[in-house]
Amino acid sequence: MVEPLTAESPALAQLPAPAPAQPASGQSPAPAQPPARPLTAIDRAMADYLQHMGVERGLAANTLSAYRRDLARYARHLAHAGRQRPDEITRHDVTGFVQALSDGSDGGSALGIRSAARTVVAVRGLHKFWALEGVTPTDPASDVHPPMPGKRLPKAISVDEVTRILEAVRTDTATGLRDRALLEFLYSTGARISEAVGLEVDDISLHSGEAGDTGPAIVRLFGKGSKERLVPLGSFGARALDAYLVRGRPLLSAKGKGTPALFLNARGGRISRQSAWTILKSAAEKANITKDVSPHTLRHSFATHLLEGGADVRVVQELLGHASVTTTQVYTLVTADTLREIYAAAHPRALG
Repeated sequence: MVEPLTAESPALAQLPAPAPAQPASGQSPAPAQPPARPLTAIDRAMADYLQHMGVERGLAANTLSAYRRDLARYARHLAHAGRQRPDEITRHDVTGFVQALSDGSDGGSALGIRSAARTVVAVRGLHKFWALEGVTPTDPASDVHPPMPGKRLPKAISVDEVTRILEAVRTDTATGLRDRALLEFLYSTGARISEAVGLEVDDISLHSGEAGDTGPAIVRLFGKGSKERLVPLGSFGARALDAYLVRGRPLLSAKGKGTPALFLNARGGRISRQSAWTILKSAAEKANITKDVSPHTLRHSFATHLLEGGADVRVVQELLGHASVTTTQVYTLVTADTLREIYAAAHPRALG
Protein backbone atom coordinates (compact mmCIF):
# COMPACT_ATOMS: atom_id res chain seq x y z
CA MET A 1 0.00 0.00 0.00
CA VAL A 2 1.39 3.40 -0.98
CA GLU A 3 1.54 5.85 1.88
CA PRO A 4 -0.03 9.28 1.45
CA LEU A 5 2.30 12.08 0.48
CA THR A 6 3.82 13.94 3.38
CA ALA A 7 6.26 16.79 3.86
CA GLU A 8 8.99 14.21 3.22
CA SER A 9 7.77 13.67 -0.35
CA PRO A 10 9.88 14.83 -3.30
CA ALA A 11 6.66 16.03 -4.87
CA LEU A 12 6.02 18.54 -2.11
CA ALA A 13 7.37 21.34 -4.30
CA GLN A 14 4.72 20.50 -6.90
CA LEU A 15 1.72 20.81 -4.59
CA PRO A 16 -0.51 23.79 -5.30
CA ALA A 17 0.73 26.88 -3.55
CA PRO A 18 -1.64 28.75 -1.25
CA ALA A 19 -3.42 31.72 -2.74
CA PRO A 20 -1.27 34.85 -2.42
CA ALA A 21 -2.38 37.46 0.04
CA GLN A 22 -4.19 40.43 -1.46
CA PRO A 23 -1.87 43.46 -1.74
CA ALA A 24 -2.54 46.46 0.39
CA SER A 25 -4.10 49.48 -1.22
CA GLY A 26 -1.65 51.27 -3.47
CA GLN A 27 0.74 48.33 -3.76
CA SER A 28 1.46 46.42 -6.96
CA PRO A 29 0.01 42.93 -7.10
CA ALA A 30 2.44 40.05 -6.53
CA PRO A 31 3.56 38.22 -9.68
CA ALA A 32 1.47 35.18 -10.54
CA GLN A 33 2.93 31.83 -9.49
CA PRO A 34 3.34 29.16 -12.20
CA PRO A 35 0.72 26.45 -11.92
CA ALA A 36 1.86 23.32 -10.11
CA ARG A 37 1.68 20.11 -12.08
CA PRO A 38 -0.68 17.40 -10.81
CA LEU A 39 0.76 14.58 -8.74
CA THR A 40 1.45 11.36 -10.64
CA ALA A 41 1.88 7.69 -9.75
CA ILE A 42 5.63 8.30 -10.01
CA ASP A 43 5.46 10.98 -7.30
CA ARG A 44 3.57 8.64 -4.99
CA ALA A 45 5.92 5.73 -5.64
CA MET A 46 8.90 8.00 -4.89
CA ALA A 47 7.29 9.05 -1.61
CA ASP A 48 6.87 5.36 -0.75
CA TYR A 49 10.57 4.77 -1.46
CA LEU A 50 11.68 7.71 0.68
CA GLN A 51 9.54 6.47 3.55
CA HIS A 52 11.20 3.06 3.20
CA MET A 53 14.66 4.65 3.30
CA GLY A 54 13.82 6.78 6.32
CA VAL A 55 11.90 4.25 8.42
CA GLU A 56 13.15 0.81 7.45
CA ARG A 57 16.68 1.65 6.33
CA GLY A 58 17.16 4.32 9.00
CA LEU A 59 18.91 6.88 6.80
CA ALA A 60 20.23 9.93 8.61
CA ALA A 61 18.17 13.10 8.24
CA ASN A 62 20.80 14.87 6.13
CA THR A 63 21.19 11.88 3.79
CA LEU A 64 17.43 11.55 3.41
CA SER A 65 17.17 15.25 2.62
CA ALA A 66 19.78 14.86 -0.13
CA TYR A 67 17.88 11.89 -1.58
CA ARG A 68 14.69 13.94 -1.54
CA ARG A 69 16.27 16.82 -3.49
CA ASP A 70 17.86 14.49 -6.03
CA LEU A 71 14.67 12.54 -6.65
CA ALA A 72 12.58 15.72 -6.87
CA ARG A 73 14.73 16.77 -9.82
CA TYR A 74 14.37 13.31 -11.35
CA ALA A 75 10.58 13.54 -10.95
CA ARG A 76 10.52 16.86 -12.83
CA HIS A 77 12.65 15.34 -15.59
CA LEU A 78 10.25 12.42 -15.96
CA ALA A 79 7.20 14.70 -15.94
CA HIS A 80 8.71 16.79 -18.71
CA ALA A 81 9.22 13.57 -20.71
CA GLY A 82 5.53 12.76 -20.24
CA ARG A 83 6.01 9.82 -17.89
CA GLN A 84 3.10 9.26 -15.49
CA ARG A 85 3.72 5.77 -14.10
CA PRO A 86 6.94 4.04 -12.94
CA ASP A 87 6.49 1.24 -15.50
CA GLU A 88 6.66 3.81 -18.33
CA ILE A 89 10.23 4.82 -17.51
CA THR A 90 12.87 3.56 -19.96
CA ARG A 91 16.63 3.34 -19.91
CA HIS A 92 16.66 6.30 -22.30
CA ASP A 93 14.88 8.40 -19.66
CA VAL A 94 17.52 7.50 -17.09
CA THR A 95 20.51 8.19 -19.35
CA GLY A 96 18.87 11.44 -20.47
CA PHE A 97 18.66 12.50 -16.84
CA VAL A 98 22.33 11.64 -16.26
CA GLN A 99 23.23 13.87 -19.20
CA ALA A 100 21.01 16.65 -17.89
CA LEU A 101 22.84 16.56 -14.57
CA SER A 102 26.07 17.34 -16.39
CA ASP A 103 24.87 20.05 -18.77
CA GLY A 104 21.79 21.47 -17.01
CA SER A 105 19.59 20.80 -20.06
CA ASP A 106 16.64 20.04 -17.77
CA GLY A 107 16.68 23.59 -16.43
CA GLY A 108 18.53 22.67 -13.26
CA SER A 109 22.09 23.48 -12.28
CA ALA A 110 24.89 21.62 -14.03
CA LEU A 111 26.48 19.45 -11.34
CA GLY A 112 30.08 18.46 -10.78
CA ILE A 113 31.08 14.83 -11.15
CA ARG A 114 30.75 13.99 -7.46
CA SER A 115 27.33 15.62 -7.03
CA ALA A 116 26.06 14.02 -10.23
CA ALA A 117 27.35 10.62 -9.12
CA ARG A 118 25.48 10.97 -5.80
CA THR A 119 22.26 11.79 -7.66
CA VAL A 120 22.64 8.81 -10.00
CA VAL A 121 23.17 6.53 -7.01
CA ALA A 122 19.85 7.78 -5.58
CA VAL A 123 18.08 7.09 -8.88
CA ARG A 124 19.59 3.61 -9.17
CA GLY A 125 18.47 2.81 -5.63
CA LEU A 126 14.96 4.00 -6.45
CA HIS A 127 14.64 1.78 -9.50
CA LYS A 128 16.13 -1.23 -7.74
CA PHE A 129 13.57 -0.82 -4.96
CA TRP A 130 10.70 -0.52 -7.43
CA ALA A 131 11.80 -3.67 -9.26
CA LEU A 132 12.17 -5.68 -6.04
CA GLU A 133 8.77 -4.51 -4.78
CA GLY A 134 7.07 -5.32 -8.08
CA VAL A 135 6.24 -1.70 -8.83
CA THR A 136 7.99 -2.12 -12.19
CA PRO A 137 8.65 -5.33 -14.15
CA THR A 138 12.29 -4.41 -14.86
CA ASP A 139 15.03 -2.06 -13.63
CA PRO A 140 15.85 0.44 -16.41
CA ALA A 141 18.75 1.89 -14.38
CA SER A 142 20.53 -1.40 -13.64
CA ASP A 143 23.31 -0.81 -16.18
CA VAL A 144 23.45 2.99 -15.92
CA HIS A 145 26.53 3.88 -13.91
CA PRO A 146 27.34 7.16 -12.19
CA PRO A 147 30.18 9.28 -13.60
CA MET A 148 33.49 8.31 -12.07
CA PRO A 149 35.44 11.15 -10.47
CA GLY A 150 39.19 11.12 -10.76
CA LYS A 151 41.10 10.10 -7.67
CA ARG A 152 41.75 13.15 -5.55
CA LEU A 153 44.76 12.73 -3.30
CA PRO A 154 44.14 13.58 0.35
CA LYS A 155 45.83 16.68 1.66
CA ALA A 156 48.43 15.80 4.25
CA ILE A 157 51.04 17.89 5.97
CA SER A 158 54.46 16.79 7.17
CA VAL A 159 55.27 15.49 10.64
CA ASP A 160 57.25 18.66 11.30
CA GLU A 161 54.28 20.84 10.35
CA VAL A 162 51.95 18.84 12.61
CA THR A 163 54.42 19.21 15.48
CA ARG A 164 54.66 22.95 14.96
CA ILE A 165 50.87 23.28 15.05
CA LEU A 166 50.55 21.24 18.22
CA GLU A 167 53.33 23.09 20.00
CA ALA A 168 51.88 26.47 19.01
CA VAL A 169 49.03 26.02 21.50
CA ARG A 170 49.66 27.53 24.93
CA THR A 171 48.59 25.39 27.87
CA ASP A 172 48.45 27.96 30.67
CA THR A 173 44.64 28.29 30.58
CA ALA A 174 41.73 25.85 30.72
CA THR A 175 40.84 26.51 27.09
CA GLY A 176 44.48 26.18 26.08
CA LEU A 177 44.69 22.77 27.74
CA ARG A 178 41.50 21.79 25.91
CA ASP A 179 42.81 23.02 22.55
CA ARG A 180 46.08 21.12 22.92
CA ALA A 181 44.24 17.96 24.01
CA LEU A 182 41.80 18.20 21.10
CA LEU A 183 44.48 18.65 18.44
CA GLU A 184 46.71 15.95 19.92
CA PHE A 185 43.68 13.66 20.00
CA LEU A 186 42.76 14.28 16.36
CA TYR A 187 46.28 13.53 15.15
CA SER A 188 46.86 10.61 17.52
CA THR A 189 43.68 8.76 16.54
CA GLY A 190 42.80 9.95 13.03
CA ALA A 191 39.28 10.59 14.31
CA ARG A 192 36.75 12.52 12.27
CA ILE A 193 35.92 15.86 13.85
CA SER A 194 32.32 14.74 14.38
CA GLU A 195 33.63 11.71 16.29
CA ALA A 196 35.87 13.88 18.48
CA VAL A 197 33.27 16.48 19.45
CA GLY A 198 30.75 13.69 20.11
CA LEU A 199 33.00 11.98 22.66
CA GLU A 200 32.06 11.65 26.29
CA VAL A 201 34.44 11.29 29.22
CA ASP A 202 33.57 7.61 29.65
CA ASP A 203 34.69 6.88 26.07
CA ILE A 204 38.33 7.43 27.07
CA SER A 205 40.46 4.94 29.02
CA LEU A 206 43.79 6.55 29.82
CA HIS A 207 44.83 4.00 32.43
CA SER A 208 44.14 0.28 32.29
CA GLY A 209 44.54 -0.18 36.02
CA GLU A 210 46.58 -3.34 35.49
CA ALA A 211 50.04 -3.47 37.04
CA GLY A 212 52.84 -3.55 34.51
CA ASP A 213 50.61 -2.60 31.58
CA THR A 214 52.57 -0.18 29.41
CA GLY A 215 50.24 -0.32 26.42
CA PRO A 216 48.65 2.79 24.90
CA ALA A 217 45.45 4.34 26.14
CA ILE A 218 42.24 3.35 24.36
CA VAL A 219 39.41 5.48 23.01
CA ARG A 220 35.99 4.33 21.82
CA LEU A 221 34.83 6.12 18.69
CA PHE A 222 31.42 6.07 17.01
CA GLY A 223 31.79 6.52 13.26
CA LYS A 224 29.41 6.67 10.34
CA GLY A 225 26.27 4.65 10.90
CA SER A 226 27.04 4.67 14.66
CA LYS A 227 29.65 1.94 14.07
CA GLU A 228 31.82 1.55 17.15
CA ARG A 229 35.56 0.99 17.04
CA LEU A 230 38.41 1.02 19.56
CA VAL A 231 41.48 3.08 18.68
CA PRO A 232 44.75 3.35 20.61
CA LEU A 233 45.84 6.78 21.80
CA GLY A 234 49.56 7.59 21.77
CA SER A 235 51.48 8.80 24.79
CA PHE A 236 51.52 12.47 23.66
CA GLY A 237 47.77 12.47 23.18
CA ALA A 238 47.19 10.63 26.45
CA ARG A 239 49.32 13.12 28.42
CA ALA A 240 47.57 16.10 26.83
CA LEU A 241 44.15 14.60 27.63
CA ASP A 242 45.19 13.77 31.18
CA ALA A 243 46.35 17.35 31.77
CA TYR A 244 43.08 18.68 30.34
CA LEU A 245 40.93 16.35 32.43
CA VAL A 246 42.78 17.23 35.64
CA ARG A 247 43.45 20.96 35.24
CA GLY A 248 41.23 22.23 32.42
CA ARG A 249 37.92 20.48 32.10
CA PRO A 250 36.81 20.94 35.74
CA LEU A 251 37.05 24.72 35.32
CA LEU A 252 35.03 24.66 32.10
CA SER A 253 32.51 22.18 33.45
CA ALA A 254 31.79 24.43 36.44
CA LYS A 255 30.33 27.00 34.04
CA GLY A 256 27.84 24.56 32.50
CA LYS A 257 25.17 22.07 33.50
CA GLY A 258 27.27 18.98 34.02
CA THR A 259 27.35 17.58 30.48
CA PRO A 260 29.29 14.31 30.06
CA ALA A 261 30.93 15.65 26.87
CA LEU A 262 34.71 15.32 26.83
CA PHE A 263 35.58 18.54 25.03
CA LEU A 264 33.76 21.57 26.44
CA ASN A 265 33.38 25.14 25.27
CA ALA A 266 33.94 28.23 27.42
CA ARG A 267 30.32 28.01 28.69
CA GLY A 268 30.65 24.43 29.84
CA GLY A 269 28.69 22.88 26.96
CA ARG A 270 29.81 20.49 24.25
CA ILE A 271 32.22 22.08 21.80
CA SER A 272 30.99 22.46 18.21
CA ARG A 273 32.64 21.36 14.99
CA GLN A 274 32.98 24.99 13.93
CA SER A 275 34.82 25.84 17.15
CA ALA A 276 37.19 22.92 16.67
CA TRP A 277 37.97 24.14 13.15
CA THR A 278 38.67 27.62 14.50
CA ILE A 279 41.01 26.19 17.16
CA LEU A 280 43.07 24.40 14.51
CA LYS A 281 43.13 27.40 12.18
CA SER A 282 44.37 29.64 14.98
CA ALA A 283 47.12 27.18 15.92
CA ALA A 284 48.20 26.84 12.27
CA GLU A 285 48.46 30.62 11.94
CA LYS A 286 50.59 30.83 15.10
CA ALA A 287 52.83 28.10 13.67
CA ASN A 288 53.20 30.07 10.40
CA ILE A 289 51.64 27.25 8.38
CA THR A 290 50.39 28.86 5.18
CA LYS A 291 48.67 25.74 3.79
CA ASP A 292 44.92 25.34 4.09
CA VAL A 293 44.57 23.17 7.20
CA SER A 294 41.33 21.67 8.53
CA PRO A 295 40.54 18.99 11.13
CA HIS A 296 40.31 16.49 8.27
CA THR A 297 43.88 17.41 7.33
CA LEU A 298 45.03 15.88 10.60
CA ARG A 299 43.06 12.71 9.77
CA HIS A 300 44.72 12.51 6.35
CA SER A 301 48.13 13.15 7.90
CA PHE A 302 47.52 10.45 10.53
CA ALA A 303 46.87 7.84 7.81
CA THR A 304 49.70 8.97 5.53
CA HIS A 305 52.30 9.04 8.31
CA LEU A 306 51.26 5.56 9.53
CA LEU A 307 51.66 4.08 6.05
CA GLU A 308 54.98 5.85 5.57
CA GLY A 309 56.06 4.30 8.87
CA GLY A 310 55.31 0.79 7.59
CA ALA A 311 51.78 0.20 8.92
CA ASP A 312 49.65 -2.33 7.03
CA VAL A 313 46.88 -0.74 4.98
CA ARG A 314 44.24 -2.98 6.61
CA VAL A 315 45.32 -1.84 10.07
CA VAL A 316 44.97 1.78 8.96
CA GLN A 317 41.55 0.88 7.52
CA GLU A 318 40.41 -0.33 10.95
CA LEU A 319 41.82 2.72 12.71
CA LEU A 320 40.08 5.11 10.31
CA GLY A 321 36.80 3.21 10.45
CA HIS A 322 36.58 2.70 6.68
CA ALA A 323 34.08 0.05 5.64
CA SER A 324 36.23 -0.90 2.62
CA VAL A 325 39.98 -1.09 2.26
CA THR A 326 39.55 0.52 -1.17
CA THR A 327 38.77 3.81 0.57
CA THR A 328 42.00 3.60 2.54
CA GLN A 329 44.16 2.65 -0.44
CA VAL A 330 44.00 6.19 -1.80
CA TYR A 331 46.59 7.02 0.88
CA THR A 332 49.03 4.57 -0.67
CA LEU A 333 49.20 6.89 -3.69
CA VAL A 334 50.59 9.58 -1.40
CA THR A 335 53.23 7.29 0.05
CA ALA A 336 54.12 6.01 -3.43
CA ASP A 337 54.99 9.59 -4.39
CA THR A 338 57.22 9.79 -1.33
CA LEU A 339 58.95 6.54 -2.28
CA ARG A 340 59.64 7.84 -5.77
CA GLU A 341 61.15 11.03 -4.38
CA ILE A 342 63.41 9.08 -2.01
CA TYR A 343 64.45 6.72 -4.80
CA ALA A 344 65.23 9.59 -7.16
CA ALA A 345 67.35 11.30 -4.53
CA ALA A 346 69.17 8.20 -3.25
CA HIS A 347 69.71 5.74 -6.09
CA PRO A 348 72.95 6.34 -8.04
CA ARG A 349 71.30 5.54 -11.37
CA ALA A 350 67.85 6.99 -10.75
CA LEU A 351 68.50 10.15 -12.76
CA GLY A 352 70.64 10.54 -15.87
